[in-house]
Amino acid sequence: MTTTTKGVFRSLRIFNYRVWAAGALISNIGTWMQRTAQDWLVLTQLTHHNASAVGIVMALQFGPQMLLLPWTGFAADYFNQRKMLMFTQATMGALAIVLGIMTVAGVVQLWHVYVFAFLFGCVSAFDAPVRQTFVAELVGDADLSNAVALNSTSFNAARMVGPAIAGLTIASVGTGWAFIVNGISFIAVLTSLSLFRLDELHPNARAARKKGSFLEGFSYVWARPDLKASMIMLFLIGTFGLNYPIFLSTMAVSVFHTDARGYGMLSTFMAIGTISGALLAAGRDKPRFNLMIVGASFFGLGGLLAALAPTYWLFAASLIVIGVAALTFMNTSGSLMQLSTEPAMRGRVMALRVGVALGGTPIGAPIVGWVADNFGPRWSLGVGAAAGFLAALVGLYAIMQQKKNPQPI
Repeated sequence: MTTTTKGVFRSLRIFNYRVWAAGALISNIGTWMQRTAQDWLVLTQLTHHNASAVGIVMALQFGPQMLLLPWTGFAADYFNQRKMLMFTQATMGALAIVLGIMTVAGVVQLWHVYVFAFLFGCVSAFDAPVRQTFVAELVGDADLSNAVALNSTSFNAARMVGPAIAGLTIASVGTGWAFIVNGISFIAVLTSLSLFRLDELHPNARAARKKGSFLEGFSYVWARPDLKASMIMLFLIGTFGLNYPIFLSTMAVSVFHTDARGYGMLSTFMAIGTISGALLAAGRDKPRFNLMIVGASFFGLGGLLAALAPTYWLFAASLIVIGVAALTFMNTSGSLMQLSTEPAMRGRVMALRVGVALGGTPIGAPIVGWVADNFGPRWSLGVGAAAGFLAALVGLYAIMQQKKNPQPI
């Protein structure tokens, strides 16, 4: 019996994945509402258009991905993944509600946002590798690549809706209510986790608790040229390219002088691109390394077009290119790493992937924010574009080396 039938939405034939996808979509909409509201709160209410402050929030939120690496990857490989997800999702929901109440009450200050960003980051550091590897338990390896792509489709479909709802919410009832709605949305994913048919899961091999388990993950990646090249490419694009909150907020406010609705609309245009990229990935039979190079190249091109865009609508159109390219790159890397990694090592490899992709934000976000403040938002987009082109060169170098010393890529 196999589920390898073709089709963009083939993973939805599996009951557990359907339940998961429904809950995740609702929660993802709330997550995008919070991201939009948080950036708007910092940029327009707690500071006077200070992009560096947004960069610090991003650094605090994504820094724990790298800081907690010794524990997050092993936790994903060792503990029951469904129960761990229930804990992390409930905790993030509670944090969102508390921040929302503080904002509605008018007592929130910039340092409060910094603290909550760090707490969110700590919980998310444990949540992300589990959530990514748990997909294999839902669908098995045969449909893993498709399920990963559909997860991205859901996340980015929410990106199309969430920021727009956040913009309306901020304009009508205030920023704090966007946080509260996000906190409530976690009930959906917690409900889905409790409704699974446990006998239909495909349990991943669990890691044994032993000394040096964390270093074992590093050694495993270091011995694989394909994984090393992927990690370097991820670091470049994740550190300097995926700083959307800085790019979108500073271009919206400082260059095009739009309001919260206009800012939310830019995220919607980005989502059109990312959903398109995710659906294209879902339709592929299997991921290939050269698609990462294509994605990185077009990410650089899209960033360059965005930096040079003379009008709001041309800028919005360039975001579609960036979105397609980013999802092509990120989905391909995620699927390749999971499918080419031993099941008992997946948690640690994916934790390293998340740590590299997001953990570089404490380095990149403040730099990109500083560039935006001192040279203008267009130059900060130029930094992201350069990162995409450089990542593509790294991928090309890896392929040339592979031809000299043949190993699978």
